[in-house]
Amino acid sequence: MRSLLVAGNWKMNASTEQTDTLVAALSEAELTVDVAVFPPFPYLAQALAKSARSTLRIGAQNVAEHQAGAYTGEVSAAMLADIGCSMALVGHSERRTLYAETNEQVLAKTKQLLANGLTAVVCVGETLAERNAGQEQAVVGQQLALLLDQLSSFDWQQIVLAYEPVWAIGTGETATPEQAQAMHKYIRSLLQKKDEKVAETTRILYGGSVKAESAAELFAQPDIDGGLVGGASLDAAEFLAICKA
Repeated sequence: MRSLLVAGNWKMNASTEQTDTLVAALSEAELTVDVAVFPPFPYLAQALAKSARSTLRIGAQNVAEHQAGAYTGEVSAAMLADIGCSMALVGHSERRTLYAETNEQVLAKTKQLLANGLTAVVCVGETLAERNAGQEQAVVGQQLALLLDQLSSFDWQQIVLAYEPVWAIGTGETATPEQAQAMHKYIRSLLQKKDEKVAETTRILYGGSVKAESAAELFAQPDIDGGLVGGASLDAAEFLAICKA
């Protein structure tokens, strides 16, 4: 049985005070699902210290595709592991579109995380134009192809997938539970071709303007194992309501 995971991506939002407030609220709450937050790099150590006595997991929003070296401005998986992070996002749509991150880079970053004992939360999803053209499955399948081909079944024990329809991120639009479930079911069918156990155990999150009022119905779908929450994760009450849903 897959346990539910609710993850909060703060994106480029935070301050010392806000980090203290949000992490304290989550650390002190009685959580019945797995919960993780992904603060910006400058606040990771603070969030880790603040959550040290709780079950809250702290992850990074990105990671370098290289182990170490002359890559000014990059942060390696080894560094994240060294300070106590347990997860990192990979291939978020904003990284793919704004910074031209490729499927090859997503694979390289995932490998770096796995080599350092961190969980990779790999994001996939289609644009509105791609969905309107009936290409959503082809696009998501292509985004997953290298991972399915080059990572072992053992590697997949450290991977969480997050389906984020690009047209529903930060727009207020949310895929219907039926639309979300259809894509999650398709993704799980791809995992089944790889390995039945991988398909049974890999958590697939839904992301795309998740709110408390929509969370319960989304999370009730058989192939949706939680959510990757954006803006709503910056509001402790709203985020906790999503967790309780």
